[in-house]
Amino acid sequence: MSTLSDAVATPYKDIIYEVIDQVAWITIDRPHVLNACRELTLDEIAHAVQSTKSDPSIACAVITGSGDRAFCSGGDFGSMMRLNWVVASHWNDRMLNCAMTLRGAHIPVIAMVNGWCMGGGHELALWCDVVVASEHAMFGQTGAKVGACPTVGATQYIPRLIGERLAREMIFCARRFNAQEAVQIGLANHCVPHEQLRSKTEELCARIRSHSSQTIRMTKTSLNHESDNLYSSWRAGMELLAHVWGSEEAMEGMNAFMEKRDPDFNRFRARNKQMVEDYLAGVDRSDETELKNAARAREAGKSR
Repeated sequence: MSTLSDAVATPYKDIIYEVIDQVAWITIDRPHVLNACRELTLDEIAHAVQSTKSDPSIACAVITGSGDRAFCSGGDFGSMMRLNWVVASHWNDRMLNCAMTLRGAHIPVIAMVNGWCMGGGHELALWCDVVVASEHAMFGQTGAKVGACPTVGATQYIPRLIGERLAREMIFCARRFNAQEAVQIGLANHCVPHEQLRSKTEELCARIRSHSSQTIRMTKTSLNHESDNLYSSWRAGMELLAHVWGSEEAMEGMNAFMEKRDPDFNRFRARNKQMVEDYLAGVDRSDETELKNAARAREAGKSR
């Protein structure tokens, strides 16, 4: 089991962890990739959040990204492009563990969104209890553009937050929302000037710190109850995602992103159309009357 002393002693590589005024601050420190998460990042976030259970004086946790450009831009393509159906669980289970650790934390977890909050990075914000956004923040689901599948929170929670129709548009069309729009539709709680982001977050932390930890723990469990029933959807989503990783379409989407070009997904539609046409052309519709009669005659002969 993780302990606070473990967290303090652990030489984290991808995050910065510190406790200030009874608040655990977790900063994704990978600005060279806009704070995208690799396997180690997910492990370290989960470990840090889990460690807060060993120090009941911690009132809440804050997750943010280093620098001013990004909260988290999603999954690191360097990791995701190595995935396929066989090894998918090594990535998918990490994401699920991180999500369940944040949701199961005894304390509120606040996402302090300081910039790009996209794809898996937006799912990270969805796993949190409260979202405070800089006016420069941008929220979006990019899976359809890069051949990924946002089934680790996006398909479960976005419809509950902003409604089914808008959720489908956000995911299918990779629609983005700025911070003000995010507050208006329910993806974020607050939109503040960038220079006030930290102070606004600290203000919320101070309010939480002044309230009953017992009440907060119990009510968070109660608030989670209905959406916890969506766990089967998460598990199904993991299996769907496993078959996406390493597929030709996923590789085309990610390679196109890396090469700064538009992906060509229509060639897969054209290929699939030809495969269906070939199959339908080969469907056997011949009259099998003679074959049936011969089979019946043989069976009748055996019964005599």
